[in-house]
Amino acid sequence: MTLKLKAQKREALGTKAIKDLRAKGLIPAELYGKGVENVHLSVDSSEFDVVYKEGGESTIVNVDFGDGQRPVLIHDIHIDPVSSKILNIDFYEVNLKEKIVTNIPLEFIGEAPAVKDMEGVLIKTTEEIEIEALPMNIPQHIDVDVSVLDDFDKSIYVRDLKAGVDFEIKTDPDTVIASVSEPREEEEEPEEEMSVEDVVVEGEKPGEDEESEGADDAGGGEEKKPEGDN
Repeated sequence: MTLKLKAQKREALGTKAIKDLRAKGLIPAELYGKGVENVHLSVDSSEFDVVYKEGGESTIVNVDFGDGQRPVLIHDIHIDPVSSKILNIDFYEVNLKEKIVTNIPLEFIGEAPAVKDMEGVLIKTTEEIEIEALPMNIPQHIDVDVSVLDDFDKSIYVRDLKAGVDFEIKTDPDTVIASVSEPREEEEEPEEEMSVEDVVVEGEKPGEDEESEGADDAGGGEEKKPEGDN
């Protein structure tokens, strides 16, 4: 699959020029590649959203900016952490006759019996893998069927993935992709045991009885005789 995207060359650079572009609904972009001269571009944000949603970062996009179409991959996008708007884009021009190494996402399908029937928790350890292929043969994603996870001692590894004839998987085959962990048991907190001494009667301070008893003992040994009886 190949997508198309129109772009415009931009001559004005700098912070003010970029702010003006964004105010018009345009995104500044850079196009570069091996043996390719860097080109400053801008693309319509709405058009780019459609292309990116459909192709992601693993689909060839033919960028047309009046200098012929250039086959590129969306190499990187920079997003504002507050507004979530795309700030700028990097396009990497590729040679359609040369293999490249790139990352592609994994798409998890199916339902794990260890989750459905045994109330386990699905753990996705790896979200993407590295492959080598001609640009036109790069798949958009690779499916990972988690329905094979029917017990807690099973895992899916990179070696379990079905590699296509048009690309080679470069990620370590022993890398774990997904597994199911046992459900956590909620531990009940033991209730604190209270003794009679811990109970405080309203209006009585702790230790008050002991103090009064001590006072009685101190003055209660011998009765005083009134003066003048001698």
